[in-house]
Amino acid sequence: MVLNWVIETMNKIDKIADTESLCPICFKKIPAQKVMYTRDEPQVFLEKSCPKHGKFKTLIWKGKPDIRQWMRKKTSRMPDLHDNLVEKGCPYDCGLCMHHRQETCTALIEVTNRCNLSCSYCFAQAEIEEAEDPDIKMIEERFDRLLSRGIRCNLQLSGGEPTLREDLAEIIKMGRSKNLFLIQVNTNGIRIAQDEAYLKKLKEAGLDSIYLQFDSTCDQVYTRLRGRKLFDLKKQAIENCQKHQVGVVLVPTLVPEINTHHIGEMIKFALAYTPTVRGIHFQPVSYFGKIPSDGAVSNRLTIPEVIREIEKQTDGLIKADSFKPPGCENSFCSFHGNYIYRPDQKIITLTQNTSSCCSKTIKAEEGARKAKEAVLRTWSSPTAELPEKVEESSGWDEMLTDLRRHSFTISGMTFQDVWNLDLERVRDCCIHVVTAKGQLVPFCIYYLTNSHGKSFY
Repeated sequence: MVLNWVIETMNKIDKIADTESLCPICFKKIPAQKVMYTRDEPQVFLEKSCPKHGKFKTLIWKGKPDIRQWMRKKTSRMPDLHDNLVEKGCPYDCGLCMHHRQETCTALIEVTNRCNLSCSYCFAQAEIEEAEDPDIKMIEERFDRLLSRGIRCNLQLSGGEPTLREDLAEIIKMGRSKNLFLIQVNTNGIRIAQDEAYLKKLKEAGLDSIYLQFDSTCDQVYTRLRGRKLFDLKKQAIENCQKHQVGVVLVPTLVPEINTHHIGEMIKFALAYTPTVRGIHFQPVSYFGKIPSDGAVSNRLTIPEVIREIEKQTDGLIKADSFKPPGCENSFCSFHGNYIYRPDQKIITLTQNTSSCCSKTIKAEEGARKAKEAVLRTWSSPTAELPEKVEESSGWDEMLTDLRRHSFTISGMTFQDVWNLDLERVRDCCIHVVTAKGQLVPFCIYYLTNSHGKSFY
């Protein structure tokens, strides 16, 4: 009711675009529009209507940068192979189907459904009790499905909590033998903080990067979001990764009124642990999975708000205009900025968003290639491939080595839920979950749940 009242007091400016979405209750595909309103600042809402369940409005963009200037033009890249025939249309025939417009940049494989936490905010349907894990042969079949399509991409092993598997090192070694790019483990960090020998095995098997759940530098936040104090364990996990030369990316889930005021502190913490911490990747909360949902009237945190908070909470150290839209996925999915940071110097910005950068049309396959290479270069350990002593190297080689060692990324991605789902974004998705049947399903569709908690897949 509050959101509807706010919209009624706004002035409608313009319809930004037509798209399609799903009914939050019955999953019926319905028309949708992106509509701009103004009050104190421009705000864009996704508006849609189901013949049976009525109208829905959800905030998707708030303030500067302007949504129209942020949009990046891109040509499509249809997948070479399709698993499903188009019968019902997007998003009911995922696999991928012939209407998908981007290749796989990151493949996500769930290696367990078990977890050692009981988080109130979690997109996965993980459980503390025992559940049967896919055996290593089943996981290899998923690897081979990727390779059979000619796909070489970054790999993220997820769950549940992947480090509950005793054979995770074998899975990593197998993935490395398949000649994938970066191999990353998505983890809460508890096991690698408490069992250094386990982390060492993962590194020796070929692990490149830890994608570390990291919601704050304050234990009060962890208690609210994760059910227990975890900050000391997070620090220990990072220090163990530092010892064994494993790159770390901090991944905060941003929840309004819980930890959004900690954005600056988390960035400063990350910088203090460079070059082991390679970057920080913010994820504004989306309402699916185990995440409490109050639907379309819930507090929304949009990309422009996160970007502005980064500048504000770092006292201008990180400028809002240093962030750019993505070249791989849809423009409205994410943002990123690249930097050089040395403790004895100010941060140096390598990216800058200008009107010209977003006006150029890029090829989807070129965006995917650059994204895969950038993740491998910036998220893996900077020391993993460096010789202990550089002899007879050119000044150029030394400069590149120095840039790699001191590079740091700040990025963010807004996953979609049933309230703000935009099928244009879904068709451009490059992060694909490899299912038990070997199908590739866009991340947001795979984890999508309706207003009653029913899964789409």
